[in-house]
Amino acid sequence: MTARTMARFHRAETPHTDWCARDHRCGIDVHRSPEFIADGPIGGRAVMTRVRVAEVDYAEIRIRVPLSRTEDTARRQLGTALHLCRELLAAIAAIRPPALRGRAGRPALDRKTP
Repeated sequence: MTARTMARFHRAETPHTDWCARDHRCGIDVHRSPEFIADGPIGGRAVMTRVRVAEVDYAEIRIRVPLSRTEDTARRQLGTALHLCRELLAAIAAIRPPALRGRAGRPALDRKTP
């Protein structure tokens, strides 16, 4: 009699995309593009990677911003960075196709009962 002590997981392999790196950055079910890098004028850097997971594409963004040594100024810089990230997310959401815009404008759901 043989006993199994561990379950075996099987993941369906997803094919490479036209834009993925096709190297160690790609996994079995995740595909990643080469990094896009933008250097800032004062030493900051933004790195963006296109990622596909389960048939959904994402932009993965890492930002490194040098902060002031003065605490009050550094806090203002962090607040500004967070505000600009929110504006970026809103701007990206505004250009999605109409089919992905959510459930606004559904009169049966917005109707109040008498």
